[in-house]
Amino acid sequence: MTDPAQTTLPPTDVPTTRRWPDARRVGLFVALGLGLGALSGVVWWLVTDLPTFRVVDGGGASTTERGLAGYIAADASFVVCGVVVGLVVGVLAWRWFGRSGWLVVVLVAVVGAAAGALCWTVGYRIVPGSFAVRLAAAQPGDVVPVDLTVRARAALAVWPLFAVVPVLLGSSLGRDPEVDELDPVDEADATQ
Repeated sequence: MTDPAQTTLPPTDVPTTRRWPDARRVGLFVALGLGLGALSGVVWWLVTDLPTFRVVDGGGASTTERGLAGYIAADASFVVCGVVVGLVVGVLAWRWFGRSGWLVVVLVAVVGAAAGALCWTVGYRIVPGSFAVRLAAAQPGDVVPVDLTVRARAALAVWPLFAVVPVLLGSSLGRDPEVDELDPVDEADATQ
């Protein structure tokens, strides 16, 4: 049996395992996140069936109830893109920067938000011209699709939220390297 007075506690100035990320790796991560955002803008455009308006005599335009539902479908597909890209960005960030401390949360949230904004911009730019201009130039009988845009602004919050989720889960459910470094004394006491 060991004397409790002789048990040494680990020094309080033990160096932490926290590593600040390399600038090149951060740059690569940001470029990858933005690339995924731009690619998801194209995917968003491909999977979204844009609602259309049919131009009638007298300069008016009408749509169907299904066309009105298409507004919600565009936002829903934007959210699905945000969930997928956000999770990919979050998992990648945790694998690359998991030991960087709180900095990884900020990095992931910023990259997730920027990827969402880029997805929105790319998707919006693919459809040629403004809806109002295209509608004004249309002839009676023409079918004019609306702009591909995010109408529910809360959908933008999905991107950084789902990017942060893997980081939060990894940090709360994963092993803590700082605790693992301090535990050898406790493990030695438990075996005696």
